[in-house]
Amino acid sequence: MSSSQLTVSVGQYSDKGRKAVNQDFHGLYAPGQPQLASKGIAIALADGISSSEVSQIASQAAITGFLEDYYCTSEAWSVKKSVQRVLTANNAWLYAQTRQSQYCYEKDKGYVCTLSALVLKSATAHIFHVGDSRIYRLQGHDLEQLTNDHRLWVSNEKSYLSRAMGMDSHLEIDYHSLSVEIGDSFILATDGVYEYVSPNFVCDTINNRFRGNLDAAAKAIADEAYRQGSTDNLTIQIIKIETLPTPDSKELYQSLTELPFPPLLEARMQFDGYTITRELHASSRSHVYLAVDQDTQTPVVLKTPSIDLRGDPAYLERFLMEDWIARRINNPHVLKPYAQTRKRHYLYITTEFIDGQTLKQWMLDHPQPDMETVRDIVEQIAKGLRAFHRLEMLHQDLRPDNIMIDSTGTVKIIDFGSTRVAGLVEMNTAGQDSILGTAQYTAPEYFIGEPPTARSDMFSLGVITYQMLIGKLPYGAEVAKCRTKATQSKLMYATLLQPNRLIPAWVDDAVKKAVHPNPYRRYEDLSEFIFNLRHPHQAFLNKTRPPLLERNPVGFWKGVSCILALIIVALLLK
Repeated sequence: MSSSQLTVSVGQYSDKGRKAVNQDFHGLYAPGQPQLASKGIAIALADGISSSEVSQIASQAAITGFLEDYYCTSEAWSVKKSVQRVLTANNAWLYAQTRQSQYCYEKDKGYVCTLSALVLKSATAHIFHVGDSRIYRLQGHDLEQLTNDHRLWVSNEKSYLSRAMGMDSHLEIDYHSLSVEIGDSFILATDGVYEYVSPNFVCDTINNRFRGNLDAAAKAIADEAYRQGSTDNLTIQIIKIETLPTPDSKELYQSLTELPFPPLLEARMQFDGYTITRELHASSRSHVYLAVDQDTQTPVVLKTPSIDLRGDPAYLERFLMEDWIARRINNPHVLKPYAQTRKRHYLYITTEFIDGQTLKQWMLDHPQPDMETVRDIVEQIAKGLRAFHRLEMLHQDLRPDNIMIDSTGTVKIIDFGSTRVAGLVEMNTAGQDSILGTAQYTAPEYFIGEPPTARSDMFSLGVITYQMLIGKLPYGAEVAKCRTKATQSKLMYATLLQPNRLIPAWVDDAVKKAVHPNPYRRYEDLSEFIFNLRHPHQAFLNKTRPPLLERNPVGFWKGVSCILALIIVALLLK
């Protein structure tokens, strides 16, 4: 039997078993069209490690992160590339949580878990695996193990995981794919289940005892593992192929991973379900158009790859990453992607249309804004930046052209073409010496090849704050010229304090700290910078506090008199 699309039956069950807490987590997502065709059905489970008190958090984060982020990846990516990117980024996040926690020197107590995932797309099963949970395929009465356990045995009784999510900054993922047939069943299970249940029991339960009721079959298998003495958590998922796409549809689905470049677009042109209104912006990096969705009449923005750079693999990598990054972040101060409800025929990005102006234009219109307005704009930008940083991402090109202010006064960060995602080496394909951001707003560490951090984005925000206040840059154009630490240490900050601008001295001190050439001399967190734009920090108060003689002359001389009296008494007693 074939149909126009893939359909499956699913059964799932999870229980803490004899343990106090269920450290397993599992999930499945079966989207409608067009994502069913372009991304398929994803199912996954994770198993936390017993030695960690936070591994259940790692398991949940690994599964929810995988299911959410996978469906945000570009339709132009293969399943393998999409999942590997997602898992690598999620691994970096888990590893960072451990490094920032009390368990930073004890990996077996950190945010660590196993993960096994299956993506069914068209007539192909894609297997991804890290750890010792397992994936099986059941064909008739044959149960075949499709994954290998990543476990190192020290003795017959003792072993430990050799690979897991969050265990190390580098993640090695097992991957392979295989063709599927109608009637095939796939089983994902944790060691608390598969170590205590025989293959014959699994086959009989699915094929005979609970035929047609996979939820009941999953629970029966877990209950059997419990009866056989399992002391671990019990999680099992069963997914059965009911129908497959027709051969013609299968060929169409496979072609979605090789989307062609769009033609040059012009006003009033009909393109992939959109009507082009006008060109908004054109540069060496991309072409941006205002368009209207013909189905909903919603104004949207279409971004197409630069014609000149379509042969540059590194550029195309960054272009495709933009769409994924936008879909990963859900924050009112970050540009939102526009939901694609139709099958895509070309390579482009669709986002919300922001009815407003760039911060660059706003600064031209408001050359001397009041302090409160500047604080409000900077605070909104910082909220957007923190959304990036929470996902272990750096924007890397924060500048007035990449910040929009809409008609309601809401500030949004746009353009993610330079964004760096932790753990993804591919983001560095432009070369070590390539500066992706705009030189005037780029942190000094980029120019000497040091790795960027969240403080690098803070530098850019500090420069923008400075420019909003007096229309200049704190170091002029000198930062880009300094290619050594020695020359950077000689950079001279130009004070914000001007005769014609009423700017508090402590605001100048806060901005100076945020744009310090040495990243370790800046604030540790954006929230500190934002706080100090409204409140003078203690270091500034201590530095500017007048001496006691000026603040309290009587108290000063009383103290001096007391000290002298004590000295005289001590001398008389000798």
